[in-house]
Amino acid sequence: MKKLYYYLLPCLLFSNAVIAQNENNPGSNHGNKFEQLGTMLSTPNEYRSASGAPGPKYWQQKADYEITAKLDDDKQRLDGVETITYTNNSPDPLTYLWLQLDENEHKKDAENQKFDESKMQSKMSLRQLQGIMGHDLDLGNHIVSIKDVNGNALKYTINQTMMRVELPATLQPGQKFRFKVTWWYNISDRLTIGGRGGYEFFPEDGNYLYTMAQWYPRMAVYSDFQGWQNKQFTGRGEFALAFGDFKVNINVPADHVVGGTGQCSNYAQTLTTAQLKRWNEAQNATQPIEVVNLNEVKQLMKGHSTARKTWSFHAENVRDFAWVSSRRIVWDAMSTRVDGGKKVMAMSYYGPEAYGLYRRYSTKVVAHTLRSYSKTTFPYPYPVAISVEASNGMEYPMICFNYGRTEKDGTYSEATKNGMIGVIIHEVGHNFFPMIVNSDERQWTWMDEGLNTFCQYLAEQSWDPNYPSQRGPAYKIVDYMKLPKNELEPIMTNSENITRFGPNAYAKPATALNILRETVMGRELFDYAFKTYAHRWAFKHPTPADLFRTMEDASAVDLDWFWRGWFYGTDPVDISLDSVKYYRLNTKNPANEATFDRAQFDRNLDNISTKRNKAAGDKFTVEADTALQDFYSKWDRFAATPMTTQSYQAMYNALSPDEKKLYDTKNFFYELSLTNRGGCVSPLIIEWTYTDGSKETETISAYIWRHNEQKVTKVFAKTKEVRSIKLDPERETADIDESNNSWPREMAPTRFELFKQQTLPRGATSGANPMQQSRKTTP
Repeated sequence: MKKLYYYLLPCLLFSNAVIAQNENNPGSNHGNKFEQLGTMLSTPNEYRSASGAPGPKYWQQKADYEITAKLDDDKQRLDGVETITYTNNSPDPLTYLWLQLDENEHKKDAENQKFDESKMQSKMSLRQLQGIMGHDLDLGNHIVSIKDVNGNALKYTINQTMMRVELPATLQPGQKFRFKVTWWYNISDRLTIGGRGGYEFFPEDGNYLYTMAQWYPRMAVYSDFQGWQNKQFTGRGEFALAFGDFKVNINVPADHVVGGTGQCSNYAQTLTTAQLKRWNEAQNATQPIEVVNLNEVKQLMKGHSTARKTWSFHAENVRDFAWVSSRRIVWDAMSTRVDGGKKVMAMSYYGPEAYGLYRRYSTKVVAHTLRSYSKTTFPYPYPVAISVEASNGMEYPMICFNYGRTEKDGTYSEATKNGMIGVIIHEVGHNFFPMIVNSDERQWTWMDEGLNTFCQYLAEQSWDPNYPSQRGPAYKIVDYMKLPKNELEPIMTNSENITRFGPNAYAKPATALNILRETVMGRELFDYAFKTYAHRWAFKHPTPADLFRTMEDASAVDLDWFWRGWFYGTDPVDISLDSVKYYRLNTKNPANEATFDRAQFDRNLDNISTKRNKAAGDKFTVEADTALQDFYSKWDRFAATPMTTQSYQAMYNALSPDEKKLYDTKNFFYELSLTNRGGCVSPLIIEWTYTDGSKETETISAYIWRHNEQKVTKVFAKTKEVRSIKLDPERETADIDESNNSWPREMAPTRFELFKQQTLPRGATSGANPMQQSRKTTP
């Protein structure tokens, strides 16, 4: 129990993360943000080392599946029989197994149908109303039987989306257990009921698109750091699964095309002669080839075959299996080479409504993603990668579901195009996180979504330098970080408890990693450490502590302060440049100092009364009566004299060579006073603009705040006179208030628009589609 406590400690501290930051030296201005994480991280042991690597006795379970499924296209029903071989690689004897029944989230009495808040609005969608009213559909898993390999019934208990199967005998370490589950369920309408898998109906041609995900009873993870992961599935925190091998037979109408995880072993029986020839050509193609083309799909959409076919797939060392089936999907494919030279088949499945976008882009984006991620992490190990247009975004091993449809006339907006490219990169990228680097999405969404979004940003920027990435650049997170504290939660928050899911689990961790790479660590150190983490934990189950420790272990950069601020805290970055003091060396040389000293003397005498008296033409007494003037009336107190010159020369001659060298440099000294108004410590990035127009940027480590986490003063010696100073000129630290970043202060220009209420023509939308508009105006 002690081991479990320590590994769950970060979870227990999530809601008290801000308190935890200050527990070392409460009430002080130091000794908090730069202390080591200590007991906030799990205790190293023989399973997980202090370096962040798997320990010498690391283990994980294995679950192999043999599944036969039948799709009823008339009733929208799926029937299945699966045989699971479960291998107990743990040191623990097991008396029961836990399986996930994700389809039970759709049951009318499911817990997740009731515990979310709801409000009425002036406009309500069908899905919003159904969420309030509920439904009366027969949804969810129907378990027909669970038996061992000898046909003996096994006792089981279903608790919402989890099912416990009692073992007939204790499963000892190193033993295997085989059992068979027979089940069925009614497939739900994804667009009205919601959820990861289901169907979409196209009334214009009377056909269905089935995207089958989380569709079979799946083994939950049993791990060294938490035992069984049997937290209920509510639709938010996704899933954690064991790796295994799959053999899947899918029986569908004969006019359907099926794509799925892994490789199909019977294309010769499921494809036409022409289609099989195109598939073979695609093996070496550098441009996508339509294996099932648009004309064939249009013909298939007109019929409704009563004959049936079975598609057979196999996949090794994957944690899940998903598939798509329909008579209305084009399928194209091409080969690509990833880092290391391995050939992978990049493929796409899409309907006629997406043809104008997906035919041009999808498969090439898949190939680009594989190459980019392979460079960032490790060579993509699987034989295929598939993008399916399904009006949503969700990921599974070797297959993902995305969106991106054209208007009926084939045009599309730039936002639709960029959104499609971004979601394909993101979902294909999930093959790496968490399908291979297999973190627990039910506990830590950010470990797959955040890391993947960071890699997505790198892939987007290498796709097109002008790609408008919305997550990754530091300044993009500023609006979120400006929110009141009671509307924020640390990144290290359980998936189910996050209120602003996108910014917290996707954008903020991606931003943090980008800041680590570009500003804190530098690309070379970061890339090596991040790749080390990916290699260490490929096909394993990492925790946050494993990532944090590996990044430090492989780079020799102490990052505990960074994890505290960005992952355990909610404070934003807001560094204020409060004041600048300018100092020059007093050379004591009367020839050089006279002008400066005279100006200071005159300024000390200057006042508003004297100025106004002079301006009024008043006659001063000493001017009217010249007898009052003496030696001092004409004496230049700052003029060089033989005595002052001789005194200066004696002082200069007494200097050592090093002192003379420093003396002759004529440095300018600038004392900067800065305040950490946001609370999150950050490096100082200072841009100096000199009076000659040149610029210089220097970076000061965040450690400048270690003795006073609230205020620092720093003096800089410059060989040229400074005209202005600016903090974070490239907006790379996510500073939430740029108005206090400059000296002298700069006014940030903005604009407003004179607005006149306009009424759009009936049927028009405000979304811009220049491509469509261009077609309408072109003669």
